[in-house]
Amino acid sequence: MPQSDFEKMLPLLKKNMLNDKLTGVLYIPNSALSDKKINYYSKNPNNYLLLNKFRSSINSALINIYFSEKQLSAKEISFAGEGVDINGFRISKDIKIKAEGFGNQVVSFLFTFLLYFSLIIFGTMIMRSVVQEKNNRIVEVLLSSVNSKELMAGKIIGTSITGIAQMFIWLFPLMLVISSSVFILPKDFAIDVSLLQVSYILFNFLIGLITFLGLFATVGAIFDNDQDAQSGIWPIMLLIMIPFFIGISLVNNPENTIGIVASMMPFASIIVMPARMTLVDVPSWQFALAVIVNLSTLVLIFPLAGKIYRVGILMSGKKPKWSEVVGWLKYKY
Repeated sequence: MPQSDFEKMLPLLKKNMLNDKLTGVLYIPNSALSDKKINYYSKNPNNYLLLNKFRSSINSALINIYFSEKQLSAKEISFAGEGVDINGFRISKDIKIKAEGFGNQVVSFLFTFLLYFSLIIFGTMIMRSVVQEKNNRIVEVLLSSVNSKELMAGKIIGTSITGIAQMFIWLFPLMLVISSSVFILPKDFAIDVSLLQVSYILFNFLIGLITFLGLFATVGAIFDNDQDAQSGIWPIMLLIMIPFFIGISLVNNPENTIGIVASMMPFASIIVMPARMTLVDVPSWQFALAVIVNLSTLVLIFPLAGKIYRVGILMSGKKPKWSEVVGWLKYKY
């Protein structure tokens, strides 16, 4: 089909894609017989699992057409060995259809790694601080001036301010790149991320940081030394590590079912949603649901964490069993 005829059909194809009636459209121009460049139009142009399935078939078809009724030459043989170069074009609700480069994939990995790294670093830091205060009996002096709820809240608020400031510093260069025309990136590394999305990441990180700091502080209150505390945080670490690996895997297919579900699940959405939203257009209701889920998780977690923290912070001696820790939740104050 001529390029002009295909462009006339794009509005209809775009409408069908946005209404989920069509996954994507592969257009092979006549020039593909000389440069092997074909175009893929979709809401999810980064679905490399799908692209790799038909890449070799298209390459074989082009070679067969190219070599029909021709005498082989060195140049033609070299062409036969080349792979197909597929250019992805993102179909979104915007008027323009944008070419997809590698920039957003790099940003997706950056967001995933920074969130994973920050949650572990700041979480471990507050846990060790609680263990140290408990070991040195400093907490007994502190509790003579404030109650356990105020002490725990103060630690979490202070660490959260430090964490959000650090995340802002890390993301500031990216904010400069996307908000200023001074920095011009190569076409293949163009970044299609808005300041609103960066703001969402900072807000999302703040909610996640407060939630996980509460969990890490609670573990610190249960145990008397770093060694026992390290062995006791593995359930919390899994809540960070599993979403991290899901977020990394989204580069191959951002619209896989696990990624979509995880981006709206408690704990997981803190890492997975930022990774997913840089690769595909996420519906507004999914953003809203992720925020509601994260805030609800925060509200539900803190009363439970506060009860365990209040009991554990003043207990010393033998390492408590998990059954005993669960029993602390039944105490009335």
